[in-house]
Amino acid sequence: MSGAIGGAMGGRARIEARFAKLRDEGRAALVTYVMSGDPDLATSARILAGLPAAGADIIELGLAFTDPMADGPSIQVAGLRALKAGITLKKTLAMAAEFRARDTETPIILMGYYNPIHSFGVEAFLAAASASGIDGLIMVDLPPEEDDELCRPALDAGLSFIRLATPTTDDARLGAVLANTSGFVYYVSYTGITGAGSADADTVGGAVARIRRHTDLPIAVGFGIRTPEQARAIAAVADGAVVGTAFTDAVRDSLDDGGNATMDTVDAVLNLTRELAAGVAAGRKRAAS
Repeated sequence: MSGAIGGAMGGRARIEARFAKLRDEGRAALVTYVMSGDPDLATSARILAGLPAAGADIIELGLAFTDPMADGPSIQVAGLRALKAGITLKKTLAMAAEFRARDTETPIILMGYYNPIHSFGVEAFLAAASASGIDGLIMVDLPPEEDDELCRPALDAGLSFIRLATPTTDDARLGAVLANTSGFVYYVSYTGITGAGSADADTVGGAVARIRRHTDLPIAVGFGIRTPEQARAIAAVADGAVVGTAFTDAVRDSLDDGGNATMDTVDAVLNLTRELAAGVAAGRKRAAS
């Protein structure tokens, strides 16, 4: 990646370097999902800036959208709060650039839906995302059959394109899912929307083992991980634990009666990050013992 913000190492290289570092340290990744602009732009930027020191290894930065079909109520409402506060794709990228100017090592994955990017223009978006220090994309509504829309152009631009595999992704379908995947594989622990269930470590372990037979990429597991105990269990069987709804809940529960940030909002998210990071670290130690 070129440019002062992106730095000498970015895109796929930054994600690969982070997972290599984690392997050397013998631990799994804590992947934190936070909604850009929630509950307001300034508070969101402070949360983003504090995540790495609190224990986040990779950050998924949510792109607010009016019709988030795969997300549960908590993340949907977080997106509405962000849109009400004035977040846009351009402002999200500016927030990422501000973060990247201070932190050149922590990968940022932009997660959302294709419509805002399509409206922005794919070529313009990829140039702006690269310049802002974005390392990868997760677009939940673009299947492999639509790879020419964004996936292949993103790969050509040096960004990772991270695919979701689910319990219904059989071996025949898995080949198509993995064909242009880079960075890591995101395994969804159950079918349905975010925040609607809990991850079962035994079931997830079998699914991760099956996916490993098809790819050398790291496998991170999301959906249904809310507590340090759940994070510990998933970290024992996967390369990363992805937590999202618990963070949007933490923001929601810290707001005042008018829905505004309080003095507790940033700390609520960062304290939860610390607790989950400790759980993830304990899970990999247990797996190694």
